[in-house]
Amino acid sequence: MEDKIEVTIAYYTKKGQDILDAVNSRNDLTADELIHYGEEMAIIEYKLTALEVANEN
Repeated sequence: MEDKIEVTIAYYTKKGQDILDAVNSRNDLTADELIHYGEEMAIIEYKLTALEVANEN
């Protein structure tokens, strides 16, 4: 089971990095885009936190 959790953690870590890269590579983001990316990051961080807790138990 831990292997699946580790793979999932790696997946969401990559997705979060992709969002950060997308935001950092653009200078013309609108407020709506920033809000959208922020919401996506919040979801990813929530999932990562839950996965890390599950991995510890």
